Amino acid sequence: MTVTATAPEAARQLLGSSRPISWVNTAYPFAAAYLMAGGSSTLELIVGTLFFLFPYNLLMYGINDVFDYESDLRNPRKGGVEGIVLSDRWHRLTLWSAGLLSLPFVVFLLMAGTVVSGVVLAVALAAVVGYSAPRIRLKERPLLDSMTSSTHFVGPAVFGLALAEAPPTLTVVASMVAFFFWGMASQAFGAAQDVTADRQAGIGSIATALGARGAVRTAVVLYAAAGLVMLLAGWPGALAGVLVLPYIVSILPFRSLPDERCEEANRGWRRFLWLNMVTGFLVTLLLIWIARGG
Repeated sequence: MTVTATAPEAARQLLGSSRPISWVNTAYPFAAAYLMAGGSSTLELIVGTLFFLFPYNLLMYGINDVFDYESDLRNPRKGGVEGIVLSDRWHRLTLWSAGLLSLPFVVFLLMAGTVVSGVVLAVALAAVVGYSAPRIRLKERPLLDSMTSSTHFVGPAVFGLALAEAPPTLTVVASMVAFFFWGMASQAFGAAQDVTADRQAGIGSIATALGARGAVRTAVVLYAAAGLVMLLAGWPGALAGVLVLPYIVSILPFRSLPDERCEEANRGWRRFLWLNMVTGFLVTLLLIWIARGG
């Protein structure tokens, strides 16, 4: 097969592995946090947003697709918007592309920021790599899997704050803690639908440890905790706490889901993907309101 015939397919595989539907979940938190914290450099905003759009997601999901290949083959929900089954033919290319595409962005952001922002970025990248990389495999360590996964999405927001040198006010801290609980809840519920596939592949997770119903109930508690913590953010930021309610309502029907029917939770997961779009829109309106003086 010629290079010209292979290149389009390689591009499609890399694009699919980066989960385009999830790009906004990492780029938006960075850009919103940077702007709300008073970040003034247009170049830093553009470079950071571009990094957290594609290279960061390719690094995160590409490594996952390579080292989860065997379990992905057994996972019935793989092959669509929730993640492709990346053929082993593209594994080496994916790892090299993820690293090389990220490198210039990371170098620029480290040089543009402070020691604090550099440490935050390093932690975020360590979480991305450590989640799926061999031997470390934080995704196979119950509870740590949820915490690390949440860091993938909270990390860009905290980095945006650090890059803009935002002071750690109660509103800022409460917002990030609530976001972290939300991320943990989302990962726990997502893991519930994969209990059977993960156990067959010998992969551990918060859901394989607690069972499908245990993971769902943990997610409900964490979503509720996120909403309660947002009350500390003050008015009108506390209004964001209400946004956890649709997530709780969406997953409550699965609170007694037995392990052998774990795949049924996928209905809730698909709702989750759309809820994120609606929530992002509502958060944007709230941020605009706050920026105009609340």
